[in-house]
Amino acid sequence: MSFFANLFGYLLNFIYEFVNNYGLAIIIFSIVIKIIMIPISIKQQKTLKKSTKMQAKMKEIQVKYKNNPEKLNQATIELYKSENMSPFSGCLSAIVQIVLLFSVFFLVQSPLTYMKKADANMVDKYIKIMQQNNLSSANSGYPQIELIREIDNIKNLRNQENTENNAENQEEGKIQLSEINEEELDSLKINMDFLGLNLAQVPTKSSDWKAYIIPALYVIVSVISLKVTNISTPKPEKKEDGENGEKKEGEDFDPMMQMNKNMKFLFPIMYLSVALIAPLGLALYWLMNSLLMIIERLVLNKLLKDEEEN
Repeated sequence: MSFFANLFGYLLNFIYEFVNNYGLAIIIFSIVIKIIMIPISIKQQKTLKKSTKMQAKMKEIQVKYKNNPEKLNQATIELYKSENMSPFSGCLSAIVQIVLLFSVFFLVQSPLTYMKKADANMVDKYIKIMQQNNLSSANSGYPQIELIREIDNIKNLRNQENTENNAENQEEGKIQLSEINEEELDSLKINMDFLGLNLAQVPTKSSDWKAYIIPALYVIVSVISLKVTNISTPKPEKKEDGENGEKKEGEDFDPMMQMNKNMKFLFPIMYLSVALIAPLGLALYWLMNSLLMIIERLVLNKLLKDEEEN
């Protein structure tokens, strides 16, 4: 995943150099990624519509060969071949989302590495100085984020040492404060202020209630996104019940539809869980992604519907 995180880092940094704001850069970055993903989204939507239309044939096969697994498997393969579909075509979107999930997480977790492309030794030096002087916990899961937040305080340490002449009192093994270079620190700066929010904050580790605004908005938008998805998802054709009014055997079984349904609920829950323990930059990306997904669903549903009618 570091390969993709590094690749995305070039794009995010390119945008940041123009807007000089991390939050605004993430918003534009989200839009660009969504545009790049449009072909996959179109393919997924078409596959979903085609899969829905296949359900009637699939159920007939399941009923016909319910006692012959070998024949059922063979008939299913032949059906997918005749419809020019793959049983795993519905997995593509899920795989892409997982790749994006981890890649963007790596990117916002270590922006100095993947976005700024800063020298690793220099970053490690200032992280150690920050931890040695109790500006951060040694067990922090996001040392680069904390380093960005504490850059001004690290500069103050250098100034305090010069004033009090405490360089000789440094403990053995510690990095000397005289090694602090303001130009190096300035090269590590990222403007994390966005509409009054510090995107370097981690909600569960912050005492500021505003840190929960973006995750809360993400939950609201995710609920709306699920409703829009349910509306735009084609419904399978209903078949008449059996002789005694009972549903025909196999009628409710469709692995692809079930997988898609599970993914709709799994990803928002998983994303929210991570957003609460990750820097706010990640939650902002997912919030924007959900908003863009709503727009994408509505537009694609309209376009594909018009295409079918023509």
